Amino acid sequence: MPRALWLLIIGMAVNVIGSSFLWPLNTIYIHDHLGKSLSVAGIVLMLNAGATVIGNLVGGNLFDKIGGYKSILLGIAISLIALIGLTFWHGWPTYVIFLTIVGVGTGIIFPAMYAMAGSVWKEGGRKSFNALYVAQNVGVAIGTALGGIVAEYSFQLIFLANTVMYILFLFIAVFGYRSITVKSSNQQAVNNKSVTVTNRANLQALLILCFGYLLCWVAYVQWTTTIASYMQDVHISLSQYSFLWTVNGALIVLVQPLLNGVLKHLSISLKVQILIGIAFFIVSFFIASKAEIFTGFLTAMIIVTIGEMFIWPAVPTIAFTLSPGGREGFYQGIVNSTATCGRMIGPLLGGMVVDLYNMSALFTILMGLFVVSIITTLFYDRGIKGKEQIKDKSMVV
Repeated sequence: MPRALWLLIIGMAVNVIGSSFLWPLNTIYIHDHLGKSLSVAGIVLMLNAGATVIGNLVGGNLFDKIGGYKSILLGIAISLIALIGLTFWHGWPTYVIFLTIVGVGTGIIFPAMYAMAGSVWKEGGRKSFNALYVAQNVGVAIGTALGGIVAEYSFQLIFLANTVMYILFLFIAVFGYRSITVKSSNQQAVNNKSVTVTNRANLQALLILCFGYLLCWVAYVQWTTTIASYMQDVHISLSQYSFLWTVNGALIVLVQPLLNGVLKHLSISLKVQILIGIAFFIVSFFIASKAEIFTGFLTAMIIVTIGEMFIWPAVPTIAFTLSPGGREGFYQGIVNSTATCGRMIGPLLGGMVVDLYNMSALFTILMGLFVVSIITTLFYDRGIKGKEQIKDKSMVV
């Protein structure tokens, strides 16, 4: 991998370590320390997620207009200002205001980093996006572990620790990303009518694919909401539930490189890769729906983790492949905002279904969502004339 990509990987890990100090503890802080209800906490988190969606779209467009370096610096600056504010003023309602601003800043960063990663190593194909995906999970594993330790000592230090990590990320960006030059992957004449038609078809294809991607995220996020609550109902301890996420992170870091080698050897297309991932999701949720003891949920978590390793890196890779020259950031913004929307809709939908019916009904609905995802994945590229060329580009590993 080129040096520029390594710098992006390190920056991504530091960025996610910082944010992972805070996001797992948001609900606890709002409920236990600020004295607000769980419903209020849910609204606050939705505001943060909504701001992240806006940031994703803005960040993607900024990448196309001013480049990745300036876009990432802007996102870091917005997040850092808000985190400094949180460090000193974390009461109510300033907590809500600063947390929402953090959402905008972090939202700007992610699509710019993904678009830059694809641009600095085009010949690497999906390897760039796999690397960032692994870096994110390393960051989550380290950040959540350290966050729990810091919170036990002093919850106030969580905000300071988050701020310190973003200052470190700022230094990495300032001194590491300035020299990274990004060129458009597809230099095309925008005034050419046939090119305009192709671009429109590619965007339509990405939106169809992302609809299925959204549904996968709606289902996946149930592991942090309704399934977590369901596990408590069947007397699975919190420590056992936390262990599931330790397994999730460890598998991604250790198995993803091996999976990349297998995919390269088998020459599996990205479409087939996503379909295999959805199949793993279906098996996982079926097992979870029948599980009553910890080993059942552990098995389901291992299988869903394998599924996400197939799906999550593949979608941004396809987006980069479909993007016309000068629109790489915009397409990555769509992908990142889709994932964030899934994380917004999932808890609300899952909670409503369980409240109105039961967990069995929710699992049935989730299976239906996966069927729709399979259909969108199968047919998303039907309107693309250069489908074979795109397939060949996406096969590079």
